[in-house]
Amino acid sequence: MTDRTPEIPEAVIESLRSGESRDLGQWRSLWQADHEFPIVSHRGWLGRLVVLGKRLLRGVVRAPQADLWERQRAYNLTLQDQIEAIGPLQREAEQLQDLVAEVRRALSAEVAHLGGDLQTVQAELVRDLRETRDKQTEELIAVQTESARVVDVKNLEKQHSDFLRSHAKRMDHLEGFHNRGYDEVMDHTAALFAQLDNKLDRYRELSRERWGRLGGLLAVAEGESPDPRAELARAVADEKYLEFEDRFRGSEEDIAGRLEPYLETLKGRGQVLDLGCGRGEALEVLSAHGIRCSGVDSNVEMVSRCREKGFEAEVGDLFSALEAREEASLGGIVSFHVIEHLPAPELDRLTRLAWRALEPGGVLVLETPNPVSVVVGASRFWIDPTHERPVHPESLKTMLELSGFDPVEHVDLQPFASEDRLPEVSADGIDGDLLPLVEGINRLRDRLDELLFGFQDYGLVAHKPRGA
Repeated sequence: MTDRTPEIPEAVIESLRSGESRDLGQWRSLWQADHEFPIVSHRGWLGRLVVLGKRLLRGVVRAPQADLWERQRAYNLTLQDQIEAIGPLQREAEQLQDLVAEVRRALSAEVAHLGGDLQTVQAELVRDLRETRDKQTEELIAVQTESARVVDVKNLEKQHSDFLRSHAKRMDHLEGFHNRGYDEVMDHTAALFAQLDNKLDRYRELSRERWGRLGGLLAVAEGESPDPRAELARAVADEKYLEFEDRFRGSEEDIAGRLEPYLETLKGRGQVLDLGCGRGEALEVLSAHGIRCSGVDSNVEMVSRCREKGFEAEVGDLFSALEAREEASLGGIVSFHVIEHLPAPELDRLTRLAWRALEPGGVLVLETPNPVSVVVGASRFWIDPTHERPVHPESLKTMLELSGFDPVEHVDLQPFASEDRLPEVSADGIDGDLLPLVEGINRLRDRLDELLFGFQDYGLVAHKPRGA
């Protein structure tokens, strides 16, 4: 570290040195620009001698500690990135809590408003009932006192009873309407709160997970780890790829639905090993259909997700996992969207190790993006920066056959939606002379559409002969 003139005020450096500052931006400026704390003293001529001595010693001590200082500075900056990443999660959780409070206030006001309306209607009905009763009573008394008039008292009482029953029905209808409305409001409120609670729980879980990982990395850095920066870098890389998988690979439900074509082939066999098990979609589907299975993946975060779901998974290298298996000990091996990350020699070695680990009659399932489709091979395949190269189905089939598999079955997967493909020219209303031209255009369209928008993925199901 070389002497530099500080680019931030001396008062700020003094507050950082004393530990009084809590401004992360000031700390980042200090570490990123590699500022030195000034050597000062307030003890007169004796202090000046002390300052001079410290400055001389600083140059002597600095050289042997330069590498250690640079590692500490890089570690401090990485640690500060992790701490700052937690801030938005906490602020979003606070915003969600504010939203919950606002929803509760709005619902309370709505319920109070509905209660007030019901009381008003009830009061009006009671008043109307009383007025009607008084009027009927007055008419009954007037009729009874008037001798010239014959009054059918029973008919009058019946009308009065009918009127009372009508009002009772109206009251029951309004009360039922009120109860149904109140129940619907409460059900909607409960559903809304359930969604908010799920989001809050997810953010709490993510926050706890981040804090836990941060504490674990700090523990590694405090121990005898030769390079804590490598641990932090690996953890950041795993977290980034997990986010990339969630964003571009598709939801776990979508991925699980794509495994249906292989289930009948894998049922009734021995242990199935998932190479590159990822978030555990294949393990979940296989387990649900009674197929014994386990997984291996080099990403610590993804293996943690699998274990949280109760699946058997381990962190490790695919080749080491196959080498560690006894010969002919597995009933099946599956690997979904992994081989496109491997160079050609490693892919060939993977097929030979899989043949060794499978029992006679076992199957190897490999799935990968389909480069025969121009849209996939020239565009979508390269969205993932970790992809090594596309794997042509014919070259992969040949590689499997040379490794000893027979037969090797091809499965087309993930067709493009019809609205994404080339439109067909309609022959409706076309004259007889132009009809052959339209048919030729459509044939050309079919060939071009197949070239551009073939299936997005393909899978090969390779069988190890039973007599092997």
